[in-house]
Amino acid sequence: MIYNSFKDKKLSALGYGAMRFPITNGVLADISESAAEELVDYAIRNGINYFDTAWGYHDGNSEVFLGKALSKYPRESWYLANKFPGYDLSNMDKVEEIFEKQLEKCGVDYFDFYLFHNVCELNINDYLDESHGIYDYLINQKKNGRIRHLGFSTHGSLEVIERFLSAYGKDMEFCQLQVNWLDWTFQNAKAKVELMREHNIPVWVMEPLRGGKLAKMDEKYTETLKTVRPEESGVAWAFRFLQSIPNVTVTLSGMSTMEQLRDNLTTFESNKPLSDAEWDTLMGIAENMKKGIALPCTACRYCTSHCPQELDIPHLIDLYNEHVYTEGGFYAPMTLRAMPKEKHPHACIGCKSCEAVCPQQIKIADAMTDFVKRLEGKI
Repeated sequence: MIYNSFKDKKLSALGYGAMRFPITNGVLADISESAAEELVDYAIRNGINYFDTAWGYHDGNSEVFLGKALSKYPRESWYLANKFPGYDLSNMDKVEEIFEKQLEKCGVDYFDFYLFHNVCELNINDYLDESHGIYDYLINQKKNGRIRHLGFSTHGSLEVIERFLSAYGKDMEFCQLQVNWLDWTFQNAKAKVELMREHNIPVWVMEPLRGGKLAKMDEKYTETLKTVRPEESGVAWAFRFLQSIPNVTVTLSGMSTMEQLRDNLTTFESNKPLSDAEWDTLMGIAENMKKGIALPCTACRYCTSHCPQELDIPHLIDLYNEHVYTEGGFYAPMTLRAMPKEKHPHACIGCKSCEAVCPQQIKIADAMTDFVKRLEGKI
């Protein structure tokens, strides 16, 4: 196992994300404890020392299971990360109640790492609202030793992240980002990673395989990669990509099977970053994949000056592209909830004034209609 330095700690470069344990009868809350415990035991025996859980994982049961599974090992031999669930705005005035309950559920006296969970468009104003007392409370827990290291996770835009850092950046010790070779440009991960570098904040990676989608590439792309590194699987390429980014410290993977765990452990026995040529090959595949899933908007914004509804069309197209590729998912609906309803895709009246000036000749009205149908679950 590769280990990376973080302050006075050596963290396993591969961390265990506790949101995809094996389950029984397809019920998310019903963790198959014997199978999941076998995975945790194997992970620890083979060098993983970083485990990441959250209030909502497995409908609230991840914390309880993980705490119990780790409890048979010396407390100083593993690091546990948990998060304040600010993705649900009804939690904003419950930070003390939730934190105390999390310690109880996990059966620990302190968290090694604790995060503001999913800083995004929907909750940034509440996270920055001092009346909720979230920041002050968590800082006090750090002073009291019940949080050893404080950070944040985010799926938000660069603007949202900059706002959060302007307020709290001096106290943020790490940031958990969605980073993978497709999202390097598709979700602007490159700019987010660079922003963290500017602030000297190390990066923890989530969704390195985009929920498994990058493990199931088109065969033509797999064959291309095989000609460059015959010994590496598509999954290994995803991890090697992350090993090529200097400020990535921990890469989290939600491993559901022993096969996945063993394969990932094998990859993380060595550090083999991509060469410049290999990086370019992967980025070329990413561009080809995006052509098949994304409307080619360049954000020139000619369209916005011609929209009688004053819609932010480039932003809506970005959300549409994401929603189509993910085949649903939470990101687009979450972002739209933070926007006025009169700026949602259903506000498009189909006049096509925008299309008359679009250099890419995108059928914007059709895209907005399709977007609405997808959001309503009609596609």
